[in-house]
Amino acid sequence: MGEQRRVAIVGAGPSGLFTAAALLAQAAEPPAIDIFDRLPTPFGLLRYGVAPDHASIKAVATTLARVFEAPDVRFLGLVEFGRDVTAAELRSGYDAVVYAVGAADDRRLGIPGEDLPGSRSARQFVSWYSGHPDAEAQPLDGVRSVVVVGVGNVAVDVARILLKDPADLSATDMPDAVLAELCAARIEDVWLVGRRGPEHAAFTTPELRELLETPGIAVTLEGCDLAAIDDAGLERHARANLAAIGRALAASPASAPRRLHLLFWHRPAELAGDGRVRSVRFEPTGGGGAPLTVPAELVLRSIGYRGVPLPGVPYAEGRIPNLEGRVLEPDGSARPGEYAVGWIKRGPVGLIGSNKKDAAETVAALLEDLSTLPHREPADLEALLAARGVRPSTLEDWRRIDAAEIDRGGLRGRERTKIEAWHELLGLVRGAPSVHRDGDVRPA
Repeated sequence: MGEQRRVAIVGAGPSGLFTAAALLAQAAEPPAIDIFDRLPTPFGLLRYGVAPDHASIKAVATTLARVFEAPDVRFLGLVEFGRDVTAAELRSGYDAVVYAVGAADDRRLGIPGEDLPGSRSARQFVSWYSGHPDAEAQPLDGVRSVVVVGVGNVAVDVARILLKDPADLSATDMPDAVLAELCAARIEDVWLVGRRGPEHAAFTTPELRELLETPGIAVTLEGCDLAAIDDAGLERHARANLAAIGRALAASPASAPRRLHLLFWHRPAELAGDGRVRSVRFEPTGGGGAPLTVPAELVLRSIGYRGVPLPGVPYAEGRIPNLEGRVLEPDGSARPGEYAVGWIKRGPVGLIGSNKKDAAETVAALLEDLSTLPHREPADLEALLAARGVRPSTLEDWRRIDAAEIDRGGLRGRERTKIEAWHELLGLVRGAPSVHRDGDVRPA
């Protein structure tokens, strides 16, 4: 057996953990793997992007956590790529580096009034109700009508959380402050808006049905006639979506405390208000529609995510240029030993499970290249980080956070209650907190 190879994975979300699992399963001689993340908690989008009431999807984290049982896999949290450690430093200390950082930004509408208070991104809203420590509070006081722009699964999740009786969310892992805000809210109308017809919407049928079957809501359809849509030639999921909408309309009560308005073939043209959003003006995008103005105190855009550039790594059009996971230079040549996986590789498309196949492709390329890649001398990473005032958190630190959330949930009759505050998370990480260079509270 030769000298053990070493791989760094930047990002401990589903794509990064699927990559680690594939490396352990596919390599004839499994490498030592270090998994870096900016947070002290692994699981990324599974923890901070999946709706709290989707427990079956979140349970995938249990399977992914098994990679940490391997003796040569380490979790190094509270390490921010590009600030605490650079691409050049990882390349010099590991035989291969895999970027699994996801897509942390969102697209904008680009219309007048978008910067008014009350205009936010669905990504921010999801981070808030999922308990991300960086999330800003999302006040709902005075909000009666909400417009959600977009017809993907994130938009559907946001609409469902807003329309659902908060009592039905009390068993989830939502932070206490989020539940309290939702309980105090008095939202009556939610508009879900798509620029094309329902047959073109990106939401999946199970998620759509779950929204449409939310207890205590009435459902209306605006901007199109369902009966006029020719479903010949449509894919099965599109036909199923149309059928689900049709059933919801037929079963919708004449009145209800909360209303879901499905508006298709329209796009927002302007957000209006004096000091904050008060209404949204829509323009038709189809042939037969008409302009429409809707009162709204909150507008959430959910029109797609976008990757952000990584210092020292090629970037173009929201992702890392690559061929089957191999990172490419601007001239099209491969950068030896550097790979991409997940949304930063392929763009923000696909469900959580899509990352498994994607990771397998990247790992196949990495293992094919490994025999030609030079053995790198292991860097004294701890010393390098310590010199910068950074002490990585460990898997044991995460397990303390995990146990504390379970204990907190038990006191409330719940399986878990998410700890969302940085100071509380860091209090569970060994070491006294100190102020990091940028003013964030991080462990010394």
